[in-house]
Amino acid sequence: MTVEHDVKNLDLATGGRYRIEWAEQEMPVLRAIRERFEKEKPLKGIRISACLHVTTETANLMHTLQMGGADVILCASNPLSTQDDVAASLVSHYEIPVYAIKGENNETYYEHIKAALDHKPHITMDDGADLVGTIHKSRRELLDEIIGGTEETTTGVIRLRAMAKDGALAFPVIAVNDSDTKHLFDNRYGTGQSTLDGIIRATNILLAGRTVVVAGYGWCSRGIASRAAGMGANVVVTEVNPLRALEAVMDGYRVMPMIEAAPIGDIFVTATGDVNVVDKHHFAAMKHGAIVCNSGHFNVEINLPALAKMSSSEPKLVRPFVEEYRVNGRSIYILGEGRLINLAAAEGHPASVMDMSFANQALGAEFMLNNAKSLEPQVYTIPADVDMEIARLKLEAMGVQIDKLTAEQEHYLSQWEEGT
Repeated sequence: MTVEHDVKNLDLATGGRYRIEWAEQEMPVLRAIRERFEKEKPLKGIRISACLHVTTETANLMHTLQMGGADVILCASNPLSTQDDVAASLVSHYEIPVYAIKGENNETYYEHIKAALDHKPHITMDDGADLVGTIHKSRRELLDEIIGGTEETTTGVIRLRAMAKDGALAFPVIAVNDSDTKHLFDNRYGTGQSTLDGIIRATNILLAGRTVVVAGYGWCSRGIASRAAGMGANVVVTEVNPLRALEAVMDGYRVMPMIEAAPIGDIFVTATGDVNVVDKHHFAAMKHGAIVCNSGHFNVEINLPALAKMSSSEPKLVRPFVEEYRVNGRSIYILGEGRLINLAAAEGHPASVMDMSFANQALGAEFMLNNAKSLEPQVYTIPADVDMEIARLKLEAMGVQIDKLTAEQEHYLSQWEEGT
């Protein structure tokens, strides 16, 4: 009997399974965790509701949790990030309920979140904090059974810390995003490569010689800037944080306000987690043919309502995921409806990067279950020793060996008497 679901087409399942298995080859750390979980069943009897990007890598995480004994259900964390063949395979081959269709409207998106919450989770697993937000706003009857949650992304952690600061957060959450093996690698290398992958797939343009404006200089933006520069682009960074702006300058990029970058940019990429980073007055200053996209979690960084009002006609879909707006005789192109371009027009992060991120998710769920009684309704990070173990497993899988401290070195680092 097929489990409950709402996916595009179950006939896509076979192709999805092949792609899930392909990604699994690049995820040795998660595979090692899955093998242990299958033996130990640390999540036995635990209901997990996950709101994540429905990709091949996520499928391997769901399978790992399932092998650990969890009763899992999955919905999409973004209307454009679902891979429909993967969703179909999870239902058909793994018997995991999935509620996700690429291109679903806002109403369907929240109906799917409601379906995931009807699972009455003990643990939530979020990418953007929409599950947690919905529980606190309209499904508070679920709070009694919830042990805790995990959060995958920078944007979600920002929301959760704001909730905790206001005293609104009702259960503990592990900020998976704040683990070094997540944000140093997923955000920098994953977002850096996959963002450019999405831009190139959507537009088929040459980046070399173009001026690429990167809004923000956090870990995601560092990766985007680095990869764009590596492909020959002239990179401009905009920032509001003096320290990050200084770092961008020292890394060799031009730094200026967005209003100064607007007339010279060919391609604009936002990755700040804030609202209206590209606004009406920026659109007014852009050159003909400017391409604008977003790699932050929510589609609020580009002020599309303002652009729509400025446009002399309805936006025209000139290529898949490329909409043309006409402003005072100029064309401005918006990619992926202003949503995550790396998942809207491409496949998201490479599996080898998500291997570490989802290892954090799996171990974060286990840590939450084992320690929930001692945790307050706050945002926590995964312990450093767990983070280090993930790094060790990744190096081992890559065939890389490192030095170990001698007893003498360990003693030297633990004492204070010896000096100059």
